[in-house]
Amino acid sequence: MAGVPVSELSKEQQDELLCAYAALILHDDGADVTAQGMTNLIKAAGCTVEAYWPMLMAKMISNVGMDALVKMGGGGGGGGGGAAPAA
Repeated sequence: MAGVPVSELSKEQQDELLCAYAALILHDDGADVTAQGMTNLIKAAGCTVEAYWPMLMAKMISNVGMDALVKMGGGGGGGGGGAAPAA
């Protein structure tokens, strides 16, 4: 999603992105990543998401763990090419 302007994302994709950012902020701050915490951050930013998104995200994080999810990465985009052969 990083290569696409936010205005081109669907409402569902925007909601997921808002929850992901809220979860990362809470995690980075050392706070518990909860549905209420994400909702509070999203509202403080002047945004709204469908009510199920923070609950869904918080449940996934509690089951998998935020550290594990961060290490998984997004899996998007290919890396740069390898080094050119020596001449």
